[in-house]
Amino acid sequence: MLRRFYFLAVLALPATLRAQSLRLIVRDSTSRQPLIGASVGVPGTGLGGTTDASGAVQLTPAPAVGTRLRVEALGYRPRLVPAPAAGGVPLLLLLAPSAAAIDEVVVTATRTNSRIEDQPERIEVLGAEEMQEENGIKPGNIASLLGDIAGTQIQPTSPTTGNADLRIQGLQGQYSQILRDGLPLYGGFAGSFGILSVPPLDLRQIELLKGSNSTLYGGGAIAGLVNLVSKTPTLGTPQFTATLNQTTLRETNLNGFAAQRGQRVGYSVFAGLTRQQDVDVDGDGFVDVPRVRNLTVHPRLFYYPNAHSQLALGYTGTFESRRGGQQQAVRDGAEMLGNAAYFVTNTSQRHTFDAVYTNDSVGTGRLTLKGAVTNFERDVLTNTVAFKANQTTYYTEASYLHELGKHNTMVGGVNLNGEQLHNADGRPTPLLSPYTYATVGVFAQDNWTPAPRFNLQAGLRYDHHTQYGGFVLPRLSALFRFNDEFTARLNGGLGYRVPVPYVNALDERDYPQVQPLRGLQAETSQGLNGDLNYEHRFSPETVLNLNQSFFYTRLQHPLILPDGGLVGGPGAGSYQPGSGPLTWQNASAPVVTRGLETYVRLRADETELYLGYVFTDARRLYDPANPRVELAARHKFAAVAIQEFGERFGAGIEASYTGQQYLSDGTTTPGYPIVAALLRYRTGPWTVVLNGENLFDYRQTRRERVVLPAGGSYASPVFRELWAPVEGRVVNLSLNWKFGQ
Repeated sequence: MLRRFYFLAVLALPATLRAQSLRLIVRDSTSRQPLIGASVGVPGTGLGGTTDASGAVQLTPAPAVGTRLRVEALGYRPRLVPAPAAGGVPLLLLLAPSAAAIDEVVVTATRTNSRIEDQPERIEVLGAEEMQEENGIKPGNIASLLGDIAGTQIQPTSPTTGNADLRIQGLQGQYSQILRDGLPLYGGFAGSFGILSVPPLDLRQIELLKGSNSTLYGGGAIAGLVNLVSKTPTLGTPQFTATLNQTTLRETNLNGFAAQRGQRVGYSVFAGLTRQQDVDVDGDGFVDVPRVRNLTVHPRLFYYPNAHSQLALGYTGTFESRRGGQQQAVRDGAEMLGNAAYFVTNTSQRHTFDAVYTNDSVGTGRLTLKGAVTNFERDVLTNTVAFKANQTTYYTEASYLHELGKHNTMVGGVNLNGEQLHNADGRPTPLLSPYTYATVGVFAQDNWTPAPRFNLQAGLRYDHHTQYGGFVLPRLSALFRFNDEFTARLNGGLGYRVPVPYVNALDERDYPQVQPLRGLQAETSQGLNGDLNYEHRFSPETVLNLNQSFFYTRLQHPLILPDGGLVGGPGAGSYQPGSGPLTWQNASAPVVTRGLETYVRLRADETELYLGYVFTDARRLYDPANPRVELAARHKFAAVAIQEFGERFGAGIEASYTGQQYLSDGTTTPGYPIVAALLRYRTGPWTVVLNGENLFDYRQTRRERVVLPAGGSYASPVFRELWAPVEGRVVNLSLNWKFGQ
């Protein structure tokens, strides 16, 4: 009997030991990938362990139910969780990336796909976390997000249609180049309508390179370059996201994204709807927020022949109607009122087909082939003007990256791009023949690390334009690390931009008045940027950054419209749109912009604080009587505070001050503040965001009327330059559902 008792006790012992063990699995909260080497333990005791290759750890003996367990991993925010009862299903623990981990990003705009901290040129990256946040604040487009970066400005160009320019370092929007996955297809007649229709949910990150960067992708990037990087599917991790948003200014957004990948085939697809009702905020009879109807679709198909190659095929379709003017004409049917009431309607369609092929096993390097073609059709209709044009843009490139050694990487390639712009349907315009050009470019880039703390990047491009000849574009960037905390960067290069008939700052009524481009020179530039950066890590989760940078750009042969002074010329305030011919000319002296950027940022676990200042001095030397570039604020301040309260709650406040600006006629504007605040709540796959912009409701229309009559009539009004918001305070509430990465 005694032996039987001992025998049964021995059989029961393993089960007893198993009941006294607690098994846990630790994963990344966004990708759901296992975290290897994460530690789980009871603070103040010797009980604990680290996760294995599957993210699992077993605690033996099991801690008492309710005991506080500390879970932490390098690059992730630590968690304190109560211990469950032992012996049940393994406890799944999700860790969110910390601010320090978010900085580990790979930059693609320079073709080397290298870490941002290894780039000799200062590159600012808005990553996945910023895309998620902006999707909850303004899911319709990324215009506001780009305007939040120091040294950039989203400048409204029309108080009725909501159109806007992206200005970098004091220069107008036509000097900024916008790419989509390394393909420069937003420009010319399409203007900034690109950034007004790109939603953040469709993007993985945004890369911003300030200063002259024409060496990378050709003409246009005199002020800077913005690369929009699309999301891609992840092997074994499906992604599904949907967002519904509503604002107090009667804007409704419904966006969805899905992606999935197998061993050979993958896909991603985005679809988004925006419905904005017209709103007359100041009650003057003219809409301050236009009526917008927008549909954007972006499906992509991925094929992976082997582990070293990938082919991506994509299509982007954007269909938009944007209507502003007198609210009666917008609502009651503008065409029925004839020319008695002012209205403007922009109806546009954009179709883009793109393909990118990469192979990392060609010789000892990576071969990249990519190309895209875009057709953009825009129909402009006002009570006095009907104008319709079609722009076809194409870009193809072949490049090869070859590692010459551990510390030297070469990239070389050739590209062909071009544009055809022509009037459609026989509508009258002085541009009787199509505006057509092609550019062939060859380029080379060398990334060299001659010493452990010194990184050098040299680039050279030659472009031959069918109308404006050849351009030699050198570029040099250097990074020096004084120690682990203090670094310095310096980069400079040449740039160019060929004349185009239409720019975004033109009033729609002026399109038929633009004369053919004759006897013009291309604009050329010299640019220099540098910065000093100090980074101190008090702990893995507490990081202090101090950055001081400067910029200088000299723009030769700037193009102006002296007849109307609409783009950088004098007298814009007195010009009546549509009143006469507009002829582009090269100015007799350059435009020079220079300035300083300073910021300090502190990230401590779940808290982030930011304080920044930008000084800009932008002058047009061809106009000594009125030398200041219009709407380039000399002083801008920004402050941000973000706090995460555990896994579910988050809050943030953002404040900025825009100082004095000069108008085209030389007069100045007052400075003004803008304050925004955000509350966020997460539970499971759901995220709810309540956000308020411009909480103090500062509007230019509180200071002055922005719509003025011409000849005593509002049928063809004159608009003041916009130096401050006109839409006022706006609050939005968004609901996001997310599954997978």
